[in-house]
Amino acid sequence: MSISPGPHDALIIVDVQNDFLPGGALAVPDGDAVIPPLNRLAALPFGCVVATQDWHPPDHISFAAQGGPWPVHCVHASAGADFPDLLDLRSVTHIIHKGTTQARDSYSAFFDNEGETSTGLDGLLRALGIERVVIGGLALDYCVAATARDAARLGFTTIIVPDACRAVAGAAFDHDTLSVGTNIGFTALAAFGELARRR
Repeated sequence: MSISPGPHDALIIVDVQNDFLPGGALAVPDGDAVIPPLNRLAALPFGCVVATQDWHPPDHISFAAQGGPWPVHCVHASAGADFPDLLDLRSVTHIIHKGTTQARDSYSAFFDNEGETSTGLDGLLRALGIERVVIGGLALDYCVAATARDAARLGFTTIIVPDACRAVAGAAFDHDTLSVGTNIGFTALAAFGELARRR
């Protein structure tokens, strides 16, 4: 299946931040491997390129000190929350912050984990006439999956690019078991993967 991005397509780069890369506070195995394919994808003619950032207060509910499952990471305006220098931001048109309030976490780029508070991404994409989203980043089994599930539920044709993702579970995570919605474009994964590898 041959597909090319155009004005009604968006690339969503999920949480490629220093704390999720090797040496970071919550490093995803091989997380820096997503950067070259994402840079290649971002150079394609998408209608928009959105990058998300976890942007947590210092006492965020997800942190172990507050009874959460994760170490302190991506505290707003910290070096750990920054994008890495190797991520080419020249094509990024919008940045979405998530997990910004103390009492709510937000794996998805669209909503908090309770589905009650919007980040504004849905409205942004609709205002720009976006119909299809292509998603890569960190981590596949958490924030990428949650973003894809919400995108599909909201009616966007949704594509995950495995070459541009890594999982917290590492190689043990089975990409084929990732069920994110009935309109996910699994048949397009290889096509976009080829673009990510070869361009």
